[in-house]
Amino acid sequence: MKWLKYAKVGLVSICILVVVVLLGLKPFLGMLGLHKHYEIPPFKLEGKRALIVTTSHSVLGNTGKATGVFGSELTVPYYAFVDAGLSVDIASIKGGKIPVEPVSFRWPLATKADERFLQDAVAQSKLNHSIPIGKVDPKKYDTIFLAGGWGAAYDFAQSKKLAEVVTAASAHGVILGSVCHGALGLVNAKSKDGSLLVKGRKVTGVTDKQVKELGIEITPKHPEKELRKAGAKFESKTAFRDFFATHVVVDGNLVTGQNQNSGAETSHHILKLLSKK
Repeated sequence: MKWLKYAKVGLVSICILVVVVLLGLKPFLGMLGLHKHYEIPPFKLEGKRALIVTTSHSVLGNTGKATGVFGSELTVPYYAFVDAGLSVDIASIKGGKIPVEPVSFRWPLATKADERFLQDAVAQSKLNHSIPIGKVDPKKYDTIFLAGGWGAAYDFAQSKKLAEVVTAASAHGVILGSVCHGALGLVNAKSKDGSLLVKGRKVTGVTDKQVKELGIEITPKHPEKELRKAGAKFESKTAFRDFFATHVVVDGNLVTGQNQNSGAETSHHILKLLSKK
């Protein structure tokens, strides 16, 4: 009977509401998988250098809505590297002030790393005066990390210079990392033999399903589609909603994370590889 079906749905909703009230919204979202706590063990990697690359694009299509890099996809790896003793630079496609997805720095999406970043004068200076990707020397770095966010859908795969930097970095043995839309920065890079860097290799990034669930399909590039088109062996996990899923793949010098929940684990795997070099 229909009334019984609706009663069950109502009961589930009430139970969820009770849990939210008792635990708080952020802990409840954490239970579902959003920015679930991930402990990175201590590393001592002084003398090594990391570069984090972000988008420079600040508007979501023709909607007029502000976008950019997703906060935690920049801040979580930033502090993972800083706390391990690395010297960390921040670059963007155009250089200068980096646009940040506004909601990502707000409650309940903001992480402890975001809060730390907002209070960090050195980090804020790097955010406001980022290095243009055209001025990056990839051989100076031990790892290059491609942060995601909706903005990256507009300028990562489209940047010839970013592809050149990633290509040169890979040839030099640099460890390459990405999360979410950051993987778009890998799709046009090349291997030493001239083939696409991700061809035949296991990688992950934000899924087409997650993009659809979030209702933001207007972006010009979707990581899963572009990675598959480039011949990658795409992997991912699903969840109650894929916004809460997480997955990390390591294939040689490529370390890729599925979405905003994967930053800490992705960074941890990069640090482990760096510790063995």
